[in-house]
Amino acid sequence: MSCNLNRANLIEATLWKAKLWKAYLNGADLGGVDLSYADLRGAIFNQAYLSGANLSKANLSDADLTFADLIGADLSGANLSGANLSGANLNGANLSGANLG
Repeated sequence: MSCNLNRANLIEATLWKAKLWKAYLNGADLGGVDLSYADLRGAIFNQAYLSGANLSKANLSDADLTFADLIGADLSGANLSGANLSGANLNGANLSGANLG
């Protein structure tokens, strides 16, 4: 479901299994959010704040995470095939089992 959440404040929201494919989340504050198992295919997270977010098992294929802050994020088992991670900060992020294909 495509929607515009640019600059939204969703700190620590529970969005487990959310269907946000092709959503616009540019500059959104998603610190500590639970997006585990979420469908985020083609979503745009330019300069989004995802520090400490739970993105385990999320489908982020073809997502745009340019300059996103993913410090300490859990991306274990996530599908990142085709995702753009240019300039993204992945310090301390858990990428175990993630598909970077």
